[in-house]
Amino acid sequence: MGRAARTHGTVRREHVLVTLLLVGTAAAYLYNLSANGWANAFYSAAVQAGSQSWKAFFFGSSDPANSITVDKPPAALWPMALSARLFGLNSWSMLVPQVLLGVGSVALLWATVRRVFGSAAGLLAGLVLAVTPVAALMFRFNNPEALLVFLMVAAAWAMTRAVADGRWCRLALTGAFIGFGFLAKQLQVLLVVPAAALTYLIAGPPALGKRIAQLFAAGAAMVVAAGWWLLAVELWPADSRPWIGGSQHNSIIELTLGYNGLGRLNGHENGSAGPGGGPPSGRPGIWGETGLTRMFDHAQGGQIAWLLPAALVLLATGLAMRAGAPRTDDRRAALILWGGWLLVTGLVFSFMQGIFHQYYTVALAPGIAALVGGGTVTAWRERHRPMVRLALAAAVGSTTATAWMLLSRSADFLPWLRWAVLVSGGAAVLGVLVGPAIRAPRGDGDTRGRVRHRVPVPGPRTARAALAIAMAFATLAGPVAYTAQTLTGSHRGSIPLAGPDTGGRGGPNGPRPSGGTLAVPGPVPSTPPPAAGAADESATADTLPLGAADTLADPAPATADPATTDESPNGSAGQPLPGPPLPGGPGGPGALQAAAAPGSALITLLTTDATAYTWVAATVGSTGAAVVQLAAGSPVLPIGGFNGGDPAPTLERFQRYVRDGEIHYFLGGNRGGPGTTPDSQSSRISDWVGQTFTPTVVDGVTVYDLTSPG
Repeated sequence: MGRAARTHGTVRREHVLVTLLLVGTAAAYLYNLSANGWANAFYSAAVQAGSQSWKAFFFGSSDPANSITVDKPPAALWPMALSARLFGLNSWSMLVPQVLLGVGSVALLWATVRRVFGSAAGLLAGLVLAVTPVAALMFRFNNPEALLVFLMVAAAWAMTRAVADGRWCRLALTGAFIGFGFLAKQLQVLLVVPAAALTYLIAGPPALGKRIAQLFAAGAAMVVAAGWWLLAVELWPADSRPWIGGSQHNSIIELTLGYNGLGRLNGHENGSAGPGGGPPSGRPGIWGETGLTRMFDHAQGGQIAWLLPAALVLLATGLAMRAGAPRTDDRRAALILWGGWLLVTGLVFSFMQGIFHQYYTVALAPGIAALVGGGTVTAWRERHRPMVRLALAAAVGSTTATAWMLLSRSADFLPWLRWAVLVSGGAAVLGVLVGPAIRAPRGDGDTRGRVRHRVPVPGPRTARAALAIAMAFATLAGPVAYTAQTLTGSHRGSIPLAGPDTGGRGGPNGPRPSGGTLAVPGPVPSTPPPAAGAADESATADTLPLGAADTLADPAPATADPATTDESPNGSAGQPLPGPPLPGGPGGPGALQAAAAPGSALITLLTTDATAYTWVAATVGSTGAAVVQLAAGSPVLPIGGFNGGDPAPTLERFQRYVRDGEIHYFLGGNRGGPGTTPDSQSSRISDWVGQTFTPTVVDGVTVYDLTSPG
């Protein structure tokens, strides 16, 4: 009876702690959620389109009239678009599904790690994921990463179950999760495939031949889960579906293998947000320097690097401890799975020369969290062994050193914290090295119910508790502080960053302005865009539909990097493209910069007789088009897609649209990003409009009435 009562109490305590973890994660992620407004307006406009048109929903179109898609498959948009259909389009209805995916990821990670390493390890892994700064950022943002990470963790959960029982359905489920993850962000989800396949090939229960056959079945499930949508897009008549954004030939296969595939690795991306290609000899690429230390540099370090050294140390220690275990040992299999995930993904991110944004590193967070959770609890229980004790001290010491380095980069942010972490970490390392050799008693959280020999535990309980608290503070205080700062701030634009400003690059040769967005160099209009609020100071949430006035980021001035001005795709970074004078407009220079909210006079102009036109306006680049579309509530044609570099529509098709009366206005001032050239279709369209129609200025935006040639 006494043992049963203790077991019941342990289970109840675990349930309470799990509930606190999940409810606390949800509450933290929901806090101040509306401060992010439309977050990334590029995807918000696609959510808006999907909430108005089922065709736009299926393809992931940027506008309800289905001119062009976003540069990703649409799966990540579907939960948000469905929510917008149910509750109306606003910041909360769009971002709450992302929060739920975050809470679901924490829950799945807890369940997966707990199954192998025990209750304490699962709770620690879930906590580490929840307080990782970049995770707290992206699970409150509308980029595809939230669904991507959730499905990657789900695949790891299914693979862990497959290793335990060897059932075919577990392997098929693993493949299905990965395949559906492809529809969120294409090839990035495949970074977990080598680790998953190797794990089952080594540790799967059946004979080798059957294991190989099961892996092929998992691959088939993956192809089916992703291929149905790809096949539908390829077979759909091209003239009755939107252009595939990010491709130069209207092909989802080209987008998959090029812009979102090999182009990310080698930097050769047609229509890229930057010039692409490898960096000149002796100089970094526009997306930062590559190499083994990339995850620790100014841009990425505060996002993900806090516990990365500890994860690597604990991975190596765990594998060494399980060296003599049977082939099907579940703990070694888990280490291979999570360690392979971390190593493959981390190495790819460290050396890829194409487009790389700091928030991509959220894909590393589950691997780090699982290794820290499982590895820490295992090492704590086995710290009576000298080798394990040294490894645990190395993990705490390297994490303390990393936290000191990262906190030192933002000297004005809680300046006392790095000293507190240093003292706490030093005390923890000393306590691990010289403390008493303590064996864990029975009831260490092993969920398999194995009976272990009870060993007397010497030393006062308070000493062990003090050591555990010192270790926790040294390892988690930094990321928790960064996460808290992230939750209380506002993050909008295409390249959000978690935590305080560390002076690192926010993207291609541009500093990070406040608010977590990016100012980038590149072609600029002949007249600078108006300062924030200068266009129309009377614009408020009451006069701008969909809350545009208080949810869209103010424009930040573009800043050129003198070290890279000769690397512009046009040969003259910072110079305006040829074309008509465009004295300011939505979006400003470059597609990566957060665009300004349009003024009330402009919105009134666009919404007058809006139902008479397919598109109330057209403008170059999806970012400028998105903010206007969100405010006006009617389709806006994004010429050239994300950065204006896609050949859609062509000048001839655009002229036909104008001739048929399908577009009312053309908005100047946004010449696209560095992917555009003087010969691109967007530049040709801008030139033709400037030569054919008479401009007027409304709220600081150059407007051409396409129904009245000048």
